[in-house]
Order: sequence, then C-alpha cells, then structure tokens
Amino acid sequence: MLERPDWDHYFMQIASVVATRSTCLRRQVGALLVLNKRILSTGYNGTPSGLSHCRDVGCLREDLKVPSGERHELCRGLHAEQNAIIQAAIHGVAIRDSVLYCTHYPCAVCAKMLVNAGIRSVVLEGNYPDDLAKEFFSEAGIGVTFIV
Repeated sequence: MLERPDWDHYFMQIASVVATRSTCLRRQVGALLVLNKRILSTGYNGTPSGLSHCRDVGCLREDLKVPSGERHELCRGLHAEQNAIIQAAIHGVAIRDSVLYCTHYPCAVCAKMLVNAGIRSVVLEGNYPDDLAKEFFSEAGIGVTFIV
C-alpha cells in the first residue's frame, strides 16, 4: 500500500501537477493558495488569456540571454503566484491568511503581492535567485518552509 502523504507534500504534489500547464520555455511553476487544508486557487506561469503562448512565439528573455531572476518586465507571461491571486480575485475568493504552496521561490514582485494579499506562510520545493524576495518575507513575518 502506498504511504499517505502529509498535507504539505500532498499540496506540493498538486502544485507540481498544476505546473504542467505552463507554456514557459524556461521554467514550469505551479502555485496553490490553501486555507484550512482547502484549495482556494491555483496558478501556473504563462501568458495572459488570449495572448500567444511563448511556446508558439518564442521567448524574448531567452533571445536576449537575460539571466534567471532579472528583467521580468521583458517576459510576456505572468508568474504562477500572480495567476493564483488573479484567479481568486476573478472568482471572489478571499485569500487572506492562506498558505502559498509553490514549486519555486517567488520573485520580489510576487513576494510584494503575497505580502499585500495577507498570505501568512509559504511552502516551497525549489529555490530562485532573488534575495530581495527573502528580505520582504522576513520583514513581513511570513514564514517560509522548504520541503523535499
């Protein structure tokens, strides 16, 4: 019989499946917002609805050889965390005090959005080269946990 995963691993497995919807050529990221062990919203990184996918038109950041974690404004896509927040807003779902489960560490822009959205903690699987995001979470008192 398979071992039953704890809640953190369960939600991270779901975030990994959500990431498979990504059309990003560089990295597939999935995110969940969870409150009281209930999924409120999901998101993956990709272009806004109705715009051409990076897989179809290419990646300007890749063409310009922009390093990971830099020049986010050149990307045509939204981050998974942003899409999870947007989906909750579209459907009128309150996310204050929820937990973010994400396959990668959020960037500084996403960290600021998560702080303002009232996210209370973040559970992550992978890292990301953005020390400013770490500072924002620390200053805001948002706990960050890595799971394996």
